[in-house]
Amino acid sequence: MFNILISSAHAQAATAAPSQSPFVSFIPFILIFLVMYFLMIRPQKKRMEEEQSFISKLAHGDEVYTKAGILGKVTAIAEKAVTIEIEGGAKMKVLKTHIGGSAASLFATDKK
Repeated sequence: MFNILISSAHAQAATAAPSQSPFVSFIPFILIFLVMYFLMIRPQKKRMEEEQSFISKLAHGDEVYTKAGILGKVTAIAEKAVTIEIEGGAKMKVLKTHIGGSAASLFATDKK
């Protein structure tokens, strides 16, 4: 009777899957993180750095657009705000963080 129990225990041990190391089980998570980093995080970080660089280089007379879609020319620059002149000589203050980019880049044509 004990021989039957022992032989069935050996049979179960032989059919059990070998245990994986903890590192092998984390490989899919590492691969997913790498794909997310190169497809989402890195491009967003690069865009933010370019935007910060543009904002820091703003100068009097630059034509810009806001994230709300307003086009204008920079007339004054403060620490956190920019005064832009829009159509008809009207002026408005806009936060620097709401400047979208150069208006010249909007109207540039590709000559390929």
